[in-house]
Amino acid sequence: MAEAEAYLLSLPQFAGRDDAAYRPGLARVAALLDAMGRPHTACPVIHVAGTNGKGSTASMIAAVATAAGRRTGLHTSPHLFRLTERMRLDGVPAPDDWLADAVRRFRDTFDAVGPSFFEATLALSFLYFAEAGADLAVVEVGLGGRLDATNIVQPALCVVTPIGLDHTALLGPTHEAIAREKAGILKPGVPVVSGVDHAGARRVVREVAGALGAPFHHAPDEVAVTGAEPALDGVTFDARTPVRRYARLHVGLAGAHQVHNAVVALRAAELALDAVREDPAPVFAGLRAVRRLAGLRGRLEVLGEHPLVVADVAHNAEGLAAALAFVDAHRPPGGRLYALFGVMRDKDLPSMARLLARHHARVLSVRLPGDRALPATALGEALRHHGVDVLPAIAGTPAEGLARLRQEAAPGDALLLAGSHQLVAGIPDLPQAAGKPASAGPRSGG
Repeated sequence: MAEAEAYLLSLPQFAGRDDAAYRPGLARVAALLDAMGRPHTACPVIHVAGTNGKGSTASMIAAVATAAGRRTGLHTSPHLFRLTERMRLDGVPAPDDWLADAVRRFRDTFDAVGPSFFEATLALSFLYFAEAGADLAVVEVGLGGRLDATNIVQPALCVVTPIGLDHTALLGPTHEAIAREKAGILKPGVPVVSGVDHAGARRVVREVAGALGAPFHHAPDEVAVTGAEPALDGVTFDARTPVRRYARLHVGLAGAHQVHNAVVALRAAELALDAVREDPAPVFAGLRAVRRLAGLRGRLEVLGEHPLVVADVAHNAEGLAAALAFVDAHRPPGGRLYALFGVMRDKDLPSMARLLARHHARVLSVRLPGDRALPATALGEALRHHGVDVLPAIAGTPAEGLARLRQEAAPGDALLLAGSHQLVAGIPDLPQAAGKPASAGPRSGG
């Protein structure tokens, strides 16, 4: 496994700038998949694009499908702890020995095609799902949509979650421009479920759907929500959809914003899964156990309560705003807010800094690995420029930063760990997976 992982990690990786890894288009992934026997056509696919909430929404859809008895593959990115998290079956990462064998089998193909890391791991995800006998795959877009490698699929259903201003240098400077790129995953006649809350972006997605003859379902218009009750372990609410009424649905992901994601996932599941239209039980079971059934990590994970410690992979302004709102809602009155914070160079730091300043956070900047990460010293200076109270020290690692803040904070304070997947991945308290990889992978065939 170590050799296979090292090989894959040696492939070009997108670093948030105009580098060799960002080579949009489908030719390379198509060549890989052709050499593998076109595994992306082995089962129906639900294709999920968006800026915010797409990982959570994809995970909820997959969890409901698993609860409904479907053998469900889930491809998401990036991974937190190990590479095989990108290719999960019923919430469990692909076995290490399967990945090692698959890379060995197709090493010559990889060398000949020259894919990026993302293209290679996407192709391996499809191969794993096909060889493991998955009968449904939920696939999260990597970046954008129209030119993303995942757009090789011919989906049974498309989903577009809320759209924000992220990767603007590549996708466009406005919500509408980014929406057009995200809507590039829509296909003629294939239903689309929308969770797009920005009016201009939603109009673009609706227009693209109309031009393609794709039935358009804006989930918030089709699902009435009442009685939402957020708590540290998730959120509970009632919902009425075109199919039925759901009383006391509990989503095992914390944060009031997860109601919106759940509404989108619910409508997607109703449209895509016969079992859900026949019986509400998979919806209740899947949403409640989404972390276990989909293997999702790093979304408002509560790591302690005195002080309150919350880890979240929020890496743009909208995501950070949701994380800060959650911490504020559950922080004891009078408690201080501390934040361990690290970001990538390509992110909208001014917007995130203003949010931290508005919430009166005391911030400890952290050193993250890789050229894409903004150096901790530069991060601290930029935060101070926007009025953020920055602690004088710098954390060498996320683990060191968390230990430092736990010493600084009182029992009634709150600690938010956010800004990057890399930061959350470096926190030792975070459970690493919903389940261990299976001891043996599927048969690889001839």
